[in-house]
Amino acid sequence: MSFTPKHLEAVEAAIARGEKTVRYADRTVEYRTVDELLKARDQIRTSLVASAG
Repeated sequence: MSFTPKHLEAVEAAIARGEKTVRYADRTVEYRTVDELLKARDQIRTSLVASAG
């Protein structure tokens, strides 16, 4: 999947609110644990850095 900064913003907002549910556009993803959510954030960051070159 190709991530955008908006994806990262949505995940970081959920983390800041203490939620495990992320809403972006017409999608909702509920992570099982906060650790899983943090790993998703890290994956999105890595992907964005790699695509930026």
